[in-house]
Amino acid sequence: MEDRHTKVLTTFSEEQNKKKLDNVLFKSRKEVEINGNGTSGFVVKHGPHKGKVLAHFTQKYNNNS
Repeated sequence: MEDRHTKVLTTFSEEQNKKKLDNVLFKSRKEVEINGNGTSGFVVKHGPHKGKVLAHFTQKYNNNS
């Protein structure tokens, strides 16, 4: 009787372990500071280009109709 539920129980257990690992990895990631200090891009925090602003975000509006 136990053999017929083995696959269901093992797949459920594997899915739960994967969800738990995904949750831990999601919570441990660092956020990127966008729009920090009034910039509209990403500020490099380490390395030779420290303090340099990369990838300014611009958005074009088509309100001139």
